[in-house]
Amino acid sequence: MPSNNSVLVIGAGIFGLTTALELQQRGHQVTVADPGPVPHPLAASNDVSRMVRMDYGADGLYSSLGAAAIEGWHRWNARWGRDLYHEDGFLLMSSVPMAAGSFEQDSYSLLSSRGFPLEKLSAGDLPSRYPHWNSEHYIDGYFNPRAGWAEAGEITANLAEDAANAGVSIVTGFPAASLLQEGNRVTGAVSSGGTELRADWMVVATGVWTPILLPDLADRMWPVGQPIFYFKPEDIESYRAPSFPPWGADIPRSGWYGFPVNDEGVVKMANHGPGRRVHADAERVIVPEQETLCRNFLAQSLPSLASLPFHRTKMCLYCDTWDGDFWIGRDPERQGLVVAAGGSGHAFKFAPVLGGLAADALEGTENAYSERFAWRPLGEITSEDIRYTGE
Repeated sequence: MPSNNSVLVIGAGIFGLTTALELQQRGHQVTVADPGPVPHPLAASNDVSRMVRMDYGADGLYSSLGAAAIEGWHRWNARWGRDLYHEDGFLLMSSVPMAAGSFEQDSYSLLSSRGFPLEKLSAGDLPSRYPHWNSEHYIDGYFNPRAGWAEAGEITANLAEDAANAGVSIVTGFPAASLLQEGNRVTGAVSSGGTELRADWMVVATGVWTPILLPDLADRMWPVGQPIFYFKPEDIESYRAPSFPPWGADIPRSGWYGFPVNDEGVVKMANHGPGRRVHADAERVIVPEQETLCRNFLAQSLPSLASLPFHRTKMCLYCDTWDGDFWIGRDPERQGLVVAAGGSGHAFKFAPVLGGLAADALEGTENAYSERFAWRPLGEITSEDIRYTGE
């Protein structure tokens, strides 16, 4: 494909900005349109932290993508001259013995076979190395030093600056309302105010608003609300790595995961579970039942935080696909249209490689992930292996 196409990317979240930057670097002329501001306060990519890991059970494809992304995170740190990715490791704990077929054991086995130096927890490791955790409840697990967390909002802002410096035109005040089409070719988009933007190619990267802009996808992706909780402990230093690294606690059985304290003294935890379907423009608040679940988890697992008041709470919206896999591919029915969405709550960690996947889709270049993330019919509704199902 010639590299001088004009490309309109709708959405300036992590999918949109990484795609725009990659396409511009490949020689295309790229415009990003977004309601603004960037980072957008309601975008899934805008928060204090996101987990970075390659622990994906027996799923070798996501694990490989995670390993490639971590190399990219280090390149970004070097490029920016500041560490916005913090390689504090990932502590994965289990209240039941790790066994073949479990997420924890399969992750451990796969990564160990690929040469990553994981540290299996032995008796006494939890109270001595990670004293905040209830060592009577968590009896197994491991620590992966090749993992960590990313400062999501800061990274999104840096990517927007990088894109602008690379020549990408970033247009704000553009809430896309519909696509322009001539025959079976998509030629642009119209904002709710009637402004039109046109290009040779269109990339829709609008997160939870994707099935609104493309209603034919509403049976295959939808917004799901997940609760996030923030605490401000007094003893900040004890909530830093290495004694309090990023963690997952019985993730496939409970959904709970969290992070060390950030520069503002805030400890964040969240649930990667079934969530609840909501409208993309729903009020971003959690329900009392979710607060109760959080308190119960803390009382059992992390008692030092159990009595602290919530510093704040919010509902994070996932753009869930029916199978938990990303949606990065060309529309087989409409020429000139690529969708890069369907993060399903686990896309940000792959930010350094997402743009390349979407750019390959636009250019018609196959890669190891093309088939998995392609435009596809609805199948059995599932989710990725790590997702707590609430059953």
